[in-house]
Amino acid sequence: MERREFIKKLLVRSGIGAGVATVGLVGYYQPRKEFYHQNAVGAEGAVRLEVSKKVVVVGGGLAGISSSLELAGRGFDVTLVESSDALGGKLTGWDIDALGERFPVEHGFHGFFNQYYNLNEIFASAGINPDVFSASPGYPIIFRNSSQEVFGQASKYFPFNVLSIIGQSSRLDMVSFLKNNKGLFSTGELFRYEYKKSFTKYDTIDFMTYCRQGDTLPAFVDTVLHPFADATMNRMELLSAAEALRYFHFYFMGNPEGLAFKITNYDCMTALITPLESRLKQLGVKLRKGCSARSLKVDGGKVIGVVVERPERGLALQLHVDPAAVPKEGFAEFVTDEGVPVLVGRKGNGFLAFDGRCTHIGCPVIPDNLTGGFNCPCHAGRYDASGIPVSGPPKAALARLVVTQEGNTLVVRHDGPVSVYDGELLACDYCVVATDVRGIRGLVKASQMSHPEFELNVSSLGEADPYVVYRLWIDRPIDSAEFPFFTVSGYTYTDSISLYSHFQEPYISWGKKHGGTVVELHAYAIAPKDILSEEEIKKAMLQEFHTIFPETGDAKVLHELFMQQSNFSRWAPGDHAHRPGVETPFSNLFLAGDWVKVDAPLFLMEAAAFTGRLAANAIFRQESLKSTPLPIVPMKGLFA
Repeated sequence: MERREFIKKLLVRSGIGAGVATVGLVGYYQPRKEFYHQNAVGAEGAVRLEVSKKVVVVGGGLAGISSSLELAGRGFDVTLVESSDALGGKLTGWDIDALGERFPVEHGFHGFFNQYYNLNEIFASAGINPDVFSASPGYPIIFRNSSQEVFGQASKYFPFNVLSIIGQSSRLDMVSFLKNNKGLFSTGELFRYEYKKSFTKYDTIDFMTYCRQGDTLPAFVDTVLHPFADATMNRMELLSAAEALRYFHFYFMGNPEGLAFKITNYDCMTALITPLESRLKQLGVKLRKGCSARSLKVDGGKVIGVVVERPERGLALQLHVDPAAVPKEGFAEFVTDEGVPVLVGRKGNGFLAFDGRCTHIGCPVIPDNLTGGFNCPCHAGRYDASGIPVSGPPKAALARLVVTQEGNTLVVRHDGPVSVYDGELLACDYCVVATDVRGIRGLVKASQMSHPEFELNVSSLGEADPYVVYRLWIDRPIDSAEFPFFTVSGYTYTDSISLYSHFQEPYISWGKKHGGTVVELHAYAIAPKDILSEEEIKKAMLQEFHTIFPETGDAKVLHELFMQQSNFSRWAPGDHAHRPGVETPFSNLFLAGDWVKVDAPLFLMEAAAFTGRLAANAIFRQESLKSTPLPIVPMKGLFA
């Protein structure tokens, strides 16, 4: 009898008490790493192409990088197109000047879990030294009442891994948990995750409803499920219950690694993305950074090329504005029919206008009433009143637009004659689109694809609620912080706290030199009712920080960096049914990213790396090449 079946029968026949009494036997079970089953070419398949084929990969995040590395390593002629000046997606970074020094910053704290098998293989393939990582000593959670639980320090073996949560917890009682009908094995599908069954039954409801209508112990929800679910970057009341079950299976219930994760000793750009870019160049990948993919050119059911353009060549822009809508002071925000943001203000007796796309990667900028200039809340880019960048990653000024008055209407357009530039066509034999949700939606909308169902499925993809990253340089140490990273539960905004001066250079050195701390507060998903001005959110998060660490109450903020973004994938009830997969109705077009539908249990960065490699494998099959083995955690839960 297989070990899994033996354990199931033992627990069913013996009951929960007997099951716990025999943990010596039950503990023998540990989930094992598996390999994803797919229609792979057999051992007779070739490893490399004999005649090179052209592939255009759109998107330079982890999905695009992973796909490009696999394809270029097998002899494909790969061109990687990325709208930003830097690769990395959410792992990208840039430098800022602060307090007379130069600091690297990024989108927010990243933990690299041990079950990120595909991502770790990608790192290894680029020769990234394991020494750039340090193991986190645990996974602590700080609650609203100031109590603290520390997970991720227990056995990987079932049921010790789960029971240890109860045993370590000051908020959960072991005896009542095991005796209560709402105990360990009645937490429902958490231990019975199975892709088809779980999504058929639970994708129509949200995870909050699932927890409330089921018989899950409320204290278990508050202590374990709620804080961990928030890390999906989706609020529980908007998160598909099926996606939550997949998430918990991947991160804890079904993986062989527990909650063990690593953090980088240096910023992710230095530690990870720069070596990955070097490896891409070694393999001959053509990098088109700062170059936007405008549309896909389709012919005969295939993508024959990708139309690209650099931002400075842009689309012809024209907008008609009612002068009365322009305020006497500051700028009004408008959007063209093509979705381009435009900022229009008054200058003397005339008008002034700017293209509202940040010159970093095209995020919309907003007026800054305090300085009279503009800022990009996504990456903390700031411009003065003339559109000249003064801080953050942008290097070029905002594009100045011409404003003329024709009768009672203002006409806003690019300087000079209307452009007839059609962009550059990058011809391809295959195409992999590995953008974020916003990128794939815009690309498909701009393309004449003549496939209504596919276009509708792509357009239905959504983004989660906005999140905030607030980094602070303060003038004193936080001696009570025993860990470099904390999950936070029960506050309006703050969901995690990272103490960069405890684990990452050059912040460690700065903290030692000045006796201060560099800390990052992160709000994972802000509900619409809590979307306030930047100053109000900063004030609220700072107060929450002081409540969590009272010794900072009188601390002086020496410098701060605030970013508000909206680019994480939405996992709402019902989304899964219409989510596009890696393969598309077009024989040579493939998709990659954490938003792509797959039956494998994975999430976030690992999902991006996995789908990038899966897209490459789909191309390998068409060329009769061997597929790359893709490691995953077990496909099913212990009691599936």
